[in-house]
Amino acid sequence: MSEPTVANWLRVHRRKAGLTQREIARLLGYDDPYQVSRHERMKTAPPLIIALAYEVLFGESVSTLFSAFRLTAASAVERSIEEFERHLQEEGKGRAAGRTAQKLQWLTDRKCPKVVDR
Repeated sequence: MSEPTVANWLRVHRRKAGLTQREIARLLGYDDPYQVSRHERMKTAPPLIIALAYEVLFGESVSTLFSAFRLTAASAVERSIEEFERHLQEEGKGRAAGRTAQKLQWLTDRKCPKVVDR
C-alpha cells in the first residue's frame, strides 16, 4: 500500500509544534489566520518572503514544505527545457553557433551531473 501524497507539509509541522493558525499568522506578520489556512489548503501559494519565513519557522526547505508546488514547477520547467533544447538543435548554425553549443553543453551537463572526487 502506498503512502498518501501530502500536498504541503505546513499543517503537519504546525500541529507538530502545537501551534494554531492564528499563532502562525502572528509570527508571519498577518493580522488574521485566513492566509495561513489558504496556504495549508493550497488555495494560494504564499509570497516568496512568507514561504521563506515558513522555512525559517519550521526548519524545513520551501521545496519540502510545498512539495506539490515544487513538483508542478519542476514538471513545467522540464517541459520548457525540452522545447528549448529542440529549438537550439534546430537553429544551431551561423554566427551564434558558439553560444548555442555552450547552451547545449549546459543542457547535457544538467542531465548528467559530473561526480566530484573528494
